[in-house]
Amino acid sequence: MTITTTPTGAIGTRRKLARALSLLALLLAIAAALLLAAGPLGWRAGLWHYSVGLRTLMPWAAYCGLAAMTAAVLALVFGLRRNSRRNVTTAIVAFVVGAAIAYVPWHYDSMRGIFPPINDITTDLQDPPQFHAVLPLRAAEGGNPAVYGGAKTSEQQRRAYPDIAPLTLELDPRKAFVRAHDAARHMGWIIVASDVDAGRIEASERSRWFGFTDDIAIRIAAGGTGSRIDVRSMSRFGRSDFGVNATRVRAYLAALREAGGGK
Repeated sequence: MTITTTPTGAIGTRRKLARALSLLALLLAIAAALLLAAGPLGWRAGLWHYSVGLRTLMPWAAYCGLAAMTAAVLALVFGLRRNSRRNVTTAIVAFVVGAAIAYVPWHYDSMRGIFPPINDITTDLQDPPQFHAVLPLRAAEGGNPAVYGGAKTSEQQRRAYPDIAPLTLELDPRKAFVRAHDAARHMGWIIVASDVDAGRIEASERSRWFGFTDDIAIRIAAGGTGSRIDVRSMSRFGRSDFGVNATRVRAYLAALREAGGGK
């Protein structure tokens, strides 16, 4: 005959504490995920300014994630050799989720010292391509002015992204315009305006997370025996872009080179 006994005393207390801590860790991990998701969702829905998500909800998501990790570790420690498989699984899941959520704010904060606090990147630092068609859209959203920052911005770009420069295509301006336009579409950008006679293309792209809109101006002009392509990418919101605009300009120029005829 098998007799089942209920844990008592210290063993029973530790097991109950481990169970409570694993549940707490899971709840904290869920709270962290909800806080992290609430930032961009609330901004997209017009419930609050994006800064609420970046400066308030994101840090609190990190705090909850760290708390979830701590509670999960304590649950495993207090339930050492006495934890049920479900409690162990719950604690591990909570730890992993908490760590993943806490990593996001840490990652963004760590990038502040890597990228310059600018949000306007261009291949022509002396005469950047100008925005026209997107100006009403920027104004309607209360975005940043589209005026170039001048010497201070150009110097910061020159130090951080010295490789960004105009691209020459061995094509006449009209053919170069077609290639530039096709490349912009293949990048997944929204073409806002295009004028082959003026050699100007304006487009925009939205980020996947917060849905921030960045605007792109492309200028195609005769240059030497071919055409010169200049690109400008500028964020509508914020002061620092964490290198997004530079990455976009590089990717676009690379796409034009891969299409052939670039040098």
